[in-house]
Amino acid sequence: MERIIQLTADGSHTLLIPNMEVSYHSKHGAIQESMHVFIQAGLYDDRIKNLPQINILEIGFGTGLNTVLTAIEAIKIQKQITFTSIEAFPLSKEEWSQLNYGAILNQQPLFDAIHEAKWDEKVRIHPNFQLCKINQKVNEIINNLIHDELVEGTYNLIYFDAFAPAAQPELWSAEIFSYLYSLLTHNGILVTYCSKGIVRRTMESVGFTIEKIPGPPGKREMVRAFKM
Repeated sequence: MERIIQLTADGSHTLLIPNMEVSYHSKHGAIQESMHVFIQAGLYDDRIKNLPQINILEIGFGTGLNTVLTAIEAIKIQKQITFTSIEAFPLSKEEWSQLNYGAILNQQPLFDAIHEAKWDEKVRIHPNFQLCKINQKVNEIINNLIHDELVEGTYNLIYFDAFAPAAQPELWSAEIFSYLYSLLTHNGILVTYCSKGIVRRTMESVGFTIEKIPGPPGKREMVRAFKM
C-alpha cells in the first residue's frame, strides 16, 4: 500500500493513500483535528473524565496520533487509562519514524515507545497508560466472535477513526456499530469525525443516542453517540 506524507495546516503530518484518495487526518490540521474530535469531545466529556479509571477502544490505530495524545493526557489528568487499538494495516518503521508528531508535541520518546510496542500484547507505556495494539480487521474479530481484550461492557469510550464511508463502507455498517455498542459500558460514548445522515441513522438503528456537535476546523459537525 503506497502512503505519502503530507503537511497539514497546523504543521503536523498526515498520510495520503493515492489509490484510495483518502488521508489519515484532516488537511486543516492533523493534531488539532485529533485533539478536537477524540480528546476534547471524547476524553474530556464529563461522563468520561470524572471516572476513576478509563478504558478506551480505538478503531484505526493509523499513525498513532490519537494514541500518543491520549497517553499525554493520561499524565496530565493523572488517570489510569487502558487503551486498546485495532489496525489491519500497520505502518512500517520507515513510515512512522518520518512522522513529526513526536517532535511537535515534544514527546518523541513516548511516540516511539507507542509504535515500538509489540502487537497483540499488553504493554505498559508509562505508569498511567497501558496499551494493547491488535493487528486484525474488525470484521474478522466479529466473525471469530471473541478476542481476549474485547469483552462486552468493557469500554467507557470508543474512538471511531476509520476511513470515510465512501472508502471503507464495510466499517460503517449496522453489524460493526452493533458490535461496538455491545462493547461499551452503560453511559459509554463513541466519538467520530463523520456526521453523515446515513451514518447517524445506522448508529441509531442499533441503539445509540446521537448528538451532533461542532466539528474541527474545516468540518461543520461531528458525532458523539451514547449508550443509554
